[in-house]
Formats: sequence, C-alpha cells, structure tokens
Amino acid sequence: MIEKLFPAKKQPEETLKRSIIKTISYRFVIIILDFTSIYLFTGQVKVALGFMLVSNIYTSVAYFFHERIWGKIKWGKTNIASSHP
Repeated sequence: MIEKLFPAKKQPEETLKRSIIKTISYRFVIIILDFTSIYLFTGQVKVALGFMLVSNIYTSVAYFFHERIWGKIKWGKTNIASSHP
C-alpha cells in the first residue's frame, strides 16, 4: 500500500570507488576509537597499537564485502528520480 503513495524511482548503484572510500573513512574513525578505548583500559600504548592494527585489518576487509553485498540487495531501497530525460 505504501508503495502506491511513494512510487518507485531509479536509484543509482554504489560504485566500487565509493565503497572503498566509505571503508577507508569508516576505518579511520574506528582506528581512533579502538586505540583510545584499549589505551584507556590498559594504559599501554604497545597493547593499544597492536590491537588497533590487527583488528582493523580483518574488520576492514569484512566491512568492504558487507557493504558490497548489501549494495546488491534490493530490499529496503528507495529510488531517486533522475534529473536527466
């Protein structure tokens, strides 16, 4: 019923470049949060740096693939009208 009120419009797909940039910017924020929280808990710079490096390698890869997979799922997406005829 709600689809009748808001007709579907074409939405552009996310590009590989956009996914990579989103991954990098997200990881930058998480790196800072990881280091800060581990340092506050342990008081040790080496432990915080080690955890930060290891955890951010595998979670960056996981985030990238997670975003790419969700980019292909049509459920819950809305369409944006194209301004070009």
